[in-house]
Amino acid sequence: MERRQFLKIAGASVGALAVGGYGWLPIPQLGHKAQRRSVPTFCEVCFWKCGVSAAVEDGRVVKLDGLAGHPLSRGRLCPRGNGGTGLLYDPDRLKTPLIRTGSRGSQHFREATWNEALDYAASRMAEIRKKDGPESMFLFTHGSGSSFFVNLMKAYGTPNMGAPSYAQCNGPREVGFQLTYGVGVGEPEATDIANTRFLVLIGGHLGENMHNTQVQEFAEAIRRGAQVVVVDPRFSTAASKARWYLPIKPGTDLALLLAWINVLLGEGLYDRDYVERYCTGLDELKRVTANDTPEWAAGITEIPAATIRAVAREMAKQEPNVLIHPGRRTTWYGDDTQRSRAVAILNALLGSWGRPGGFFFPSGIDLPRYPIPPYPKPSRPRADGAGTSYPLADQALTSGMQEATMRGATLTGKPYPAKGWLVYDTNLLQSLPNPRQTVAALQKLDLLLVVDVLPADIAGYADVVLPECTYLERYDDLYAGTFREPFVALRQPVVAPMYNSKPGWWIARELGRRLGLSQYFPWNNIEEYLERRLQGVNLTLAEMKKRGVVTFAAGAPYIRPDHKFDTASGKIELYSPLLAKMGVDPVPRYYPVEEPPAGYLRLLFGRAPVHSFGRTTNNPVLASFMKENEAWLSESAAGQFGVRAGDRIRLVNQDGVRSNPVRANVTRRIRSDCVYLVHGFGHRTPRMRLTNGRGASDSQLITRYKTDPLMGGTGMNVNFVTIVREA
Repeated sequence: MERRQFLKIAGASVGALAVGGYGWLPIPQLGHKAQRRSVPTFCEVCFWKCGVSAAVEDGRVVKLDGLAGHPLSRGRLCPRGNGGTGLLYDPDRLKTPLIRTGSRGSQHFREATWNEALDYAASRMAEIRKKDGPESMFLFTHGSGSSFFVNLMKAYGTPNMGAPSYAQCNGPREVGFQLTYGVGVGEPEATDIANTRFLVLIGGHLGENMHNTQVQEFAEAIRRGAQVVVVDPRFSTAASKARWYLPIKPGTDLALLLAWINVLLGEGLYDRDYVERYCTGLDELKRVTANDTPEWAAGITEIPAATIRAVAREMAKQEPNVLIHPGRRTTWYGDDTQRSRAVAILNALLGSWGRPGGFFFPSGIDLPRYPIPPYPKPSRPRADGAGTSYPLADQALTSGMQEATMRGATLTGKPYPAKGWLVYDTNLLQSLPNPRQTVAALQKLDLLLVVDVLPADIAGYADVVLPECTYLERYDDLYAGTFREPFVALRQPVVAPMYNSKPGWWIARELGRRLGLSQYFPWNNIEEYLERRLQGVNLTLAEMKKRGVVTFAAGAPYIRPDHKFDTASGKIELYSPLLAKMGVDPVPRYYPVEEPPAGYLRLLFGRAPVHSFGRTTNNPVLASFMKENEAWLSESAAGQFGVRAGDRIRLVNQDGVRSNPVRANVTRRIRSDCVYLVHGFGHRTPRMRLTNGRGASDSQLITRYKTDPLMGGTGMNVNFVTIVREA
């Protein structure tokens, strides 16, 4: 199979950008010869941060391409990255600061000057600091522009800062691998897909979850003849490339993993030399998993025992060039750290950690920070329970009600009440489970300050909304990438900021100055800040503006005989003494999850190649390819509910919450006990006209979640829906 070029969404012509009746980008006049220049930067449509080469004509961005030589994009962009111009020229962008005039959530605002809005926000923050203490101000953030707001809040004196991506996405994976190898998978994931001979995807949607480098390497692996196994209740894009597609019963993945471990150990198929040299706990692992046979797992997973055994034997033939992919969003059923640990253990038995075709050792660069004074020490501990209530969590926990989390502290006032939230570039009503709890928390605040490019749902509840310019109009902090080869990348303005929007670094600095924190923002402008940091790696800003990215010499990518792991034993821990000491299963065990009630299906959700979460559904370029999501139903489930393909339906969850109307996609590509939605639709904000009310929101339907006892992640695949036809 030849490696294919990615879809060029934004590059066909300028006229292609005038979609949906918006008509927001002027068409060049015939006979006009525009001067084109290329400006390097890096993308912010998703967290992968690919290098971008932006073509600019007459002050307009007319095309986005991958930046040649960038380790992550390698000269190509995914569909979402190609469509970044849609965000830049979205007519629904926030254009000027807003101050709320009606009740919280009423969507009533008045326009304000920057001085007025910043003075108002800073005065409220100062009141909270004086009356309730700086710890009562919380920061919710996402994206590479957040570093300046983290600096602001640390200087302000709060320890309460976090991104939903940890507890709602990859946290269990990181902790599971840390328990096993002493280090997490990291991001971008250090997966050697390009060199693998056997790739196992467990709920991983390569080809739909468009992590650029991984998808390019996936295509390379398939072209070379790598075998692919896809374990998923839904026949995904990746499944169409697989030798084995295993339509597993939802919630039983851990049983399958344990059965594979059982076969490798019972038949002596594991990498003996590797395990003897680098691992500890093999005897305990054998003892605990002795009864986890394929026959046992077959009755749980609904995958035939012969298939389970055949796949295990084939992966053993290909070791160590095997990769059991760790996944990205691993918050499924509340046992997620243990399931991720089983993935880590299986990789260890196959000898894939630190080996070609498995996991490589990434290299980083030490980029010195800009010198500022030490931050004040908070007088109260973090409110989220990371490291205390959830002992293995090493990042902030954002959601929950009774649990010790940032949202939970706001709702319960324990361990102390939150009085203000600063929300940067994350739509909490889409990214946190049970939005009703989020709304209840918002109503308790004295201040909600939102900094964003778009008027996302969360902005409708804000006291102050500050419009940030897009990633194509601003400088952000330098990106010191850790990957096969270390690199430093620059985000720089491609065009001047539109409307009355400002870059995040400027907003954070101006708030800091008004709060008496100028010493933590000692630079006169962003260029001075970047120049000072670049001096530490013998680079200049002028050089970076021309090149966009600079790579450095890589370290050894694969394991050496004397390698020591950052665990208590110095080895890969197949049996975890730490978990045993905590009174937790030191070897992962399978426990059944709750079954759907009669007349209900399990709700599953995922991604689409042309959209990034809910951040792009109002993007006119990307929405022209996918305006709304569909509800995937099997033919038998559709017959059960009297639904035909194309019917408009509503999903009603176990707690009576109803979705927006959504079109039924009746297909053979999903199990009969599931329904599937692409995440990020169903917005309820009239200020985003293209996406408001389109499709169904999985977030609205996720009113229940199981909390991972080890790290506090929210398992969200525990909700069930029934189907109601629209008249």
